[in-house]
Amino acid sequence: MNKRTYVTHVLVLGLLTAIGPFSIDMYLPGFEDIAASLHTTTAMVKLSLSSYFIGISLGQLLYGPLLDRYGRKKPLYAGLALYIVATFVCMQARDIHTLIALRFIQALGSCAAQVAAMAMVRDIFGAEGSAKVLSLLLLVIGASPMIAPTAGGYIVTIWNWRIIFLVLLIVSVVITLLTIFLLPESYPPDKHFSLKPLPIIRNFLGVMRVRQFVVYVFIEAFAFAGLFAYVSGSPAVFMGYFHLDKRTYGWVFAFLSVAFIVLGQLNTLLLRKYKSEQIVKVALMGQLVVAALFLAVTLAGWLGLGYTILFLFLFLMFLGFTYPNAAALSLAPFSRNAGTASALLGFFQLGVGALASVAVSVFSNGTALPMVAVIATSSVLAVAVLVIGQGSLATKPSGKDFSTR
Repeated sequence: MNKRTYVTHVLVLGLLTAIGPFSIDMYLPGFEDIAASLHTTTAMVKLSLSSYFIGISLGQLLYGPLLDRYGRKKPLYAGLALYIVATFVCMQARDIHTLIALRFIQALGSCAAQVAAMAMVRDIFGAEGSAKVLSLLLLVIGASPMIAPTAGGYIVTIWNWRIIFLVLLIVSVVITLLTIFLLPESYPPDKHFSLKPLPIIRNFLGVMRVRQFVVYVFIEAFAFAGLFAYVSGSPAVFMGYFHLDKRTYGWVFAFLSVAFIVLGQLNTLLLRKYKSEQIVKVALMGQLVVAALFLAVTLAGWLGLGYTILFLFLFLMFLGFTYPNAAALSLAPFSRNAGTASALLGFFQLGVGALASVAVSVFSNGTALPMVAVIATSSVLAVAVLVIGQGSLATKPSGKDFSTR
């Protein structure tokens, strides 16, 4: 494809994957206002974030088979429509329990965009080009944590938290239109792909029998869980513990996102010289060292605002290397059933992330320790998977189609 088409495809795919992060990050500065408006506590508001994580995780398993059966775009349109409707209703929520339930439904819609985008990257750019494209997608994905909390802080300050969902509604409609007119169907409907429960289960089990997928999907899931812990815990840490106002918190969140973006782009340069497997190993070790120091400083009582920002910056920096390479390596062995593989990748990534988010909320004690402890634990688990799975990391992707009919 020519350069213009390449850039257009990457941009639209990036916008699709950004729907989820925008839905998570934009309303973080409004936690206290939501709690006051709905006559509840910020701890209860955090459960609306956890319900979103759970919904976007479970929804992966729904869309994977649909994407392989009906092609990529029809299930994608259905998910986007569900997201738009749920977002509109979120604006009208009158109690926290309703908002928690609506956020779960909203997540079921948004996960279609993520699963479809990941599968389409594999379809359009192949096993070899996926890591580079996923790094480029970090430009768009990474921009959302820079823009969303900052914009959310200003929206809450000037108007109210309900306007945040109005903005999400407008953005999702625009992305849907761009998808319709600028993104091609990358995988034709497969009438032979069964949607009966038993064949679907066999397909999922077939994917899980591929050792390369299992190793890298759990590396990805545990490494990424630290990001979920940060997103879930940062409002309480920065606005509660360090007493930053909403706007300042938004700018801190944006600054930290720079690490994720910049390092993601340096990854494309490193891929010219090193293999994805090599980059993942070094990045995970760096992530572990940073997490261990972060925890030690926290336990010693030396943690201040400056140290917190520094350690989070370094952690996200290494994660910017881990994410695109581990994701590309996990999907590399699949072609025809990339939708199913992408769904399982998202399920484990977001499922483990949801557990990390819940853990931060459950053990919240008004300090940074719960967030830091979860970040450290997830880093240890990611490295443990790397060490245990060393044998399969040396195996070159076979390109075999693992679909089960």
